[in-house]
Amino acid sequence: MYDSVSNLLEQKLNKYENTDLDKVDRNTVEDISNIKIDTKKSSVERILDFLMSYENPYVFKIGDNLVKVQFSNDNIYADNCITNVYKHIYQ
Repeated sequence: MYDSVSNLLEQKLNKYENTDLDKVDRNTVEDISNIKIDTKKSSVERILDFLMSYENPYVFKIGDNLVKVQFSNDNIYADNCITNVYKHIYQ
């Protein structure tokens, strides 16, 4: 069972990993305010539910804005990236 779910998830993530936001139909993207997470489940179960429940787990909307999630292998955390953006904006 886990192998089939793992294979499906891997295929889905590979399919959408390099999504080009310019080619995304906004009408097919879920608004983040509509995304429901069952907080009674374990963190692994919540992540798997999210990844399997939404067509493209890398892209969502916040209002009218499309947001794409990307990951890197350089061990830089999101809070460091956000801090650096603010530093550059408010120099």
